Amino acid sequence: MSRQTRKRESEAVAEAATTGTATPVTRGGLLRSGMVVSVMTLLSRMLGLVRDVVIATLLGAGSGADAFFVAFKIPNFMRRLFAEGAFNQAFVPVLSEYATQRTRAEVRELLDAVSGSLSVVLALITALAIAAAPWLVWLFAPGFKADPGKLALTAEMLRLTFPYLLLISLTAFAGSVLNTWERFAVPAFTPVLLNLSLIGAALWLTPWMSDPALGLAWGVLIAGAAQLLFQLPFLLRLGLMPRPRLGFRHPGVRRILRLMTPALFGVSVSQINLLLDTVLASFLVSGSVSWLYYSDRLVELPLGVFGIAIATVILPALSKRHAEQSREHFARMLDWALRMVLLIGLPAALALVLLAEPLLVSLFHYGAMTDHDVVMAARSLRAYALGLLAFMLIKVLAPGYFARQDTKTPVKIGIVAMVANMVMNLALIVPLAHAGLALATALSAFLNAGLLGRGLHRQGVLRFQPGWGRYAFQVVGGCALMALGLWWLTPDWHQWTAWHAPRRVGCLLGLVVGGATLYFVWLALTGVRLRHFRLRG
Repeated sequence: MSRQTRKRESEAVAEAATTGTATPVTRGGLLRSGMVVSVMTLLSRMLGLVRDVVIATLLGAGSGADAFFVAFKIPNFMRRLFAEGAFNQAFVPVLSEYATQRTRAEVRELLDAVSGSLSVVLALITALAIAAAPWLVWLFAPGFKADPGKLALTAEMLRLTFPYLLLISLTAFAGSVLNTWERFAVPAFTPVLLNLSLIGAALWLTPWMSDPALGLAWGVLIAGAAQLLFQLPFLLRLGLMPRPRLGFRHPGVRRILRLMTPALFGVSVSQINLLLDTVLASFLVSGSVSWLYYSDRLVELPLGVFGIAIATVILPALSKRHAEQSREHFARMLDWALRMVLLIGLPAALALVLLAEPLLVSLFHYGAMTDHDVVMAARSLRAYALGLLAFMLIKVLAPGYFARQDTKTPVKIGIVAMVANMVMNLALIVPLAHAGLALATALSAFLNAGLLGRGLHRQGVLRFQPGWGRYAFQVVGGCALMALGLWWLTPDWHQWTAWHAPRRVGCLLGLVVGGATLYFVWLALTGVRLRHFRLRG
């Protein structure tokens, strides 16, 4: 950040403190903010891949790995459902309205009440979950009851991992405040600490445990505390450090709770679908849960770096425009988000399909991971990749409702997608096993995204700007050229298994860079320029 920018922000904060206003300082356009989040998220996701390589080497796809992934998935699922899902989508619009229309004292009062109420509720949920750990494992992975040892190990780890929900939800609360004040880099960097904690636990704690997976469970707990403590100084610097107190009767808290109730389901349908995959996979052959996990992790890389990054910056911006009743700018923002998703989502999905085995071999085929595991994980990876574009679209279309404090419509759409996913799960699990579960999730995501987009268009909120025909030709043409290049250049994946790690990674990077070069050169030759994606928040 330049000296002039810091000076302007200091003056604005000083003025806010003097006048009592709370309006956040605008720091730049959506493209710039999105790139900041993308870079930080990319760092986190790359470390996440390192983390998964370490876990795959240590545990492979056996019973210990299945047990840890379920013990971690339960609080992680609830984190996405509550913290990053319903709470974030309900809290940010209300906070943006307070920041735009209320005094700074009223904003601080809202933060105090929300932080205190959230802490009490999460502490009670955590205590109950720890006491009921075996029953939770049976609920989320009922197939484990056939193996009492695996069930007991998973329950023991869940008692260590579940407090992560309390810590990471408070972290998400702090991150929502920072995002509303356009400090996107800090919340985007925070997940790096989770990956570092798990890598450190794998290297230094697992040798001391009766089962190596227990060391990873301790790493999850340590990560939750580290992420929360990391964000607090930045809240203090903004003068927005909350003083938690019970405030269920506070008008802002009551509005957030009313918005959260339907949002609990609406924004998190894709996460519920993934959880259903785990439940059903627990009945399949050993390793099915792990194959789905490894393939999901690779899909999460572009989804997090680009899809979630765009959604992160667009929600507070859309909420601000709704509070200001700027409908035209609101519509342009949604159109911008859709173009950004298509620009990155389509080639990323295509690359995952074409490079499934090379990716899995290069990242995970070490130690306990076998050739059979690579083949099985590649099947579910391709199925998930088919839905990547839909996963991204959901992330950017749902804020079009939540920014306007409409949480009921996504719930109705979510119910339809949920039922469709259940039906397709049952229809596809028999012929395709775990890959059928992944494919059902992808197909239901397209249904969800389509219904969200149709609803916004009918409400006049989503209005396509001129130039979509030419833009689609540019993106699809670039994808076709990239696919042809990757198909021509990629060696058979069996050759990769005989290579050492540096050669695998080097070849993979070469293919990624080569494919991306073909894609972006085509875009440049057909007239796509960076300035076309600049939009003020």
